[in-house]
Formats: sequence, structure tokens, C-alpha cells
Amino acid sequence: MDSPRSISSPEQDAILAPVIGHDLKRQVLVCTSKSCTANGSEAVLEAFRAQLIEENLLYCKKNLEGDVQCSHCGSVGFCAIGPAVLVYPDGIWYAHVTPADVPEIIESHLKGGVPVERLVRKRLG
Repeated sequence: MDSPRSISSPEQDAILAPVIGHDLKRQVLVCTSKSCTANGSEAVLEAFRAQLIEENLLYCKKNLEGDVQCSHCGSVGFCAIGPAVLVYPDGIWYAHVTPADVPEIIESHLKGGVPVERLVRKRLG
């Protein structure tokens, strides 16, 4: 019989992964699966990261004070209407996002709390 696996405590994990103890306001997920990438999602992801860094909003190793996390994700089923961008905890799913849309999403939604309706295709909850 195998002995039980020992795992670290939540406090130990928080030291290794500071995001555990950080109060993130939002998480932005940009689909980088095949179809979204073919429609330019990598440029959308980079536009988000660049502007969030410029505005000191991006939570990352170089800025543990930022309150927005931004990362790529796999397909969410919007393949025909990508690039797809999801914003949590709001549960807003955007479609057809271009790098030119990023400043508006950041200003209106991430900073102001108001989704950019012309790009919203799904709401969770």
C-alpha cells in the first residue's frame, strides 16, 4: 500500500505562488487555439499585455501590485467568431476582438466595469 502523499500547506503554497494571496479584480483569457490564432489572437494577447503593463495594471512577476491577470487559453468554442476574449469574474465573452479593440475593453470594462456591448457574445450567470 502506498503511503499518503504529503502536500504543502496553504501558507506554504502562498509563498510559492503569491497570486493566492493577491486580490485580483479581473482575469482576461485570450484564446490562442488554432482558429483564433489564425484570426490574430496572438496580437490581441500582446496588445492586452502591453497596455496593461503600460498602465501598471498587469499582475505578473515584475508587478505583484497589478490587479488584472492576462493569459492565453485553449478553445472556448468560439472558433468561427474568434479571436475570443473572456473576462472573469464577470463572465463576459467577447468575439471578433482585434488589437484596436483592446484599449476600449481595458478602459470601459477592466477599469470602468462596463462591458463593450458591440463585442459581447455570451454572458455567464
